Amino acid sequence: MKVLVPVKRVVDYNVKVRVKSDGTGVDIANVKMSMNPFDEIAVEEAVRLKEKGVVTEIVAVSCGVTQCQETLRTAMAIGADRAILVECADELQPLAVAKLLKALVDKEQPGLVILGKQAIDDDCNQTGQMLAALASLPQATFASKVEIADGKLKATREIDGGSETLELSLPAVITTDLRLNEPRYVTLPNIMKAKKKPLEIVKPADLGVDVTPRIKTLKVSEPPKRGAGVKVADVATLVDKLKNEAKVI
Repeated sequence: MKVLVPVKRVVDYNVKVRVKSDGTGVDIANVKMSMNPFDEIAVEEAVRLKEKGVVTEIVAVSCGVTQCQETLRTAMAIGADRAILVECADELQPLAVAKLLKALVDKEQPGLVILGKQAIDDDCNQTGQMLAALASLPQATFASKVEIADGKLKATREIDGGSETLELSLPAVITTDLRLNEPRYVTLPNIMKAKKKPLEIVKPADLGVDVTPRIKTLKVSEPPKRGAGVKVADVATLVDKLKNEAKVI
């Protein structure tokens, strides 16, 4: 079975992002970029399924600028067999990415698509659901456990107040939760091997997809700074401040 794993290049989660002075977005100049952590979990899960003998081939996919090749090489160092970059300099919004992935699903015919539940830059949590809808595939979001047997997939997902287990027919789309696994450390020998693995580059036009943005960002701003804490003499004063100043009770 072939697995398609989309990965996104984002600002590294250890970096404190800075908002541009004109409020048009986040400043990414000279900022460390890396693979979206949820997508890293997706790659790890695909590799574990391959190690179990369930999966035969893992194809990593990324949509974006030329530098996304670095992210794909990381995915191949973790264990992906080959990679596809849909190269595009324009801003790619979730619907555009879902359409590009749908075109690749039609081309590659994977038995399973595993991707992160959301990207840590825009936090949209939309691409997986949109892909499943466009491709008319069953989906399981926020998966914390995945099992494949007898042509069926069982996914345990977290819900409010507990968890539920879904059974899906293949092919299907899964989005990963943080608790699904812990990605492995990428070793130097695997990084060197990844440089020799095939990486195909295509354009959105080659897939017949229009990636024109449909949403406009009006303004980006930092959250307000928290005020300094104060000490109170007694409970009565605390209740008074919570009621009249903070207005939380």
